[in-house]
Amino acid sequence: MNTQGDWAGILDPRETILWQGRPDPGFVLRPAQIGVALFGLAFSAFAMFWMIMASQAPGGFWMFGLIHFSVGAGIIAWAFFWGPYSRRHIWYTLTDRRAFIATDLPVVGKRLKSYPITEDTVLDFESGDLSTIIFHEERKRGKNGHYTVRIGFERIHDGAKVYRLMRNVQEREA
Repeated sequence: MNTQGDWAGILDPRETILWQGRPDPGFVLRPAQIGVALFGLAFSAFAMFWMIMASQAPGGFWMFGLIHFSVGAGIIAWAFFWGPYSRRHIWYTLTDRRAFIATDLPVVGKRLKSYPITEDTVLDFESGDLSTIIFHEERKRGKNGHYTVRIGFERIHDGAKVYRLMRNVQEREA
């Protein structure tokens, strides 16, 4: 494949692009999303209850509940729609040396991260119509300790082919 154009200055000399693709942006329902949505629903329901009770009093004091109701509705919307939206703004590239993940998201902006593919890289292949190949893990610190983020090419159509290409890169490195 052509390594010039948009990739000039990014790829190493004689580095070649083997594959490019994008994740499927379709809707997926995961247990964590249901939990977040239920929290947003409870938040909104309480705000609605509070607004109804506050509307019994004179004046417009009940309108302060709109802020909380909106936050709850936003949490629900985020739980279901952030995944498909973010996947529409992700691009994957595999070269004969590295895997790249490019994103262009609101507030965060454009980012390009590369992950070397070596003989020691652990490849976790989740087969299916939409396959996932995990090739890196990052440990991050949260409010309640550390957690692990799995990084890879998620929800791709030609997963078996990409996995084979990555294994070939590993074999060449060995």
